[in-house]
Amino acid sequence: MIQNKLFRQCLNAIPESQKAAFELSFDIAERLSQVLSAKGLTQKDLAHILGKRESEISRWMTGRHNFTTQTIARIETALGCKLINVAR
Repeated sequence: MIQNKLFRQCLNAIPESQKAAFELSFDIAERLSQVLSAKGLTQKDLAHILGKRESEISRWMTGRHNFTTQTIARIETALGCKLINVAR
């Protein structure tokens, strides 16, 4: 019970904007995983396509990577599909 209380206190101490950023990063990683699966590609394939190390792609897939718009654009271009859609 004490651990749950401590966990809730820690979670409540995180600013909402930071929680939103984490959620967005996890959503992008999940979408990237879905796209790779649908295209029959592996993380190793994506690393080769983008000229990155597999370890970097692996970090992306954890959802803890802070994706830049430039990185998202490179991935979308390389894979020929959208990872995120922005309402206009």
